Amino acid sequence: MPVYNKLVRDNILNIIQKDGLRYESRLLKPEEHLVEIKKKLYEEVKEFDETTNTHDALEEMADILELLHAALRVQNHTFEDLEQIRIAKKNKRGGFEEGIYLIEVEDR
Repeated sequence: MPVYNKLVRDNILNIIQKDGLRYESRLLKPEEHLVEIKKKLYEEVKEFDETTNTHDALEEMADILELLHAALRVQNHTFEDLEQIRIAKKNKRGGFEEGIYLIEVEDR
């Protein structure tokens, strides 16, 4: 039996059961949940980095966004809270739309 030891989407157990397979799982405590969300984010960002087409890239970005939503819930925040912070940072320092790549800055 393959061992996964990782966070999975909420309906995965139903899918496994529907396939007639047995599994072992447990519910994570909130502090464990956040740790596993962070691990899964690294996994999904790596998969996003390895995409070679727009469809796959969007699939991986959707996974990343879903994990951000989960992290917000664990920390008792909303997506609106996150969006307010994003907008404030963008207004102060700008976004990443222009593709500016900083090479170096003169020392004082």
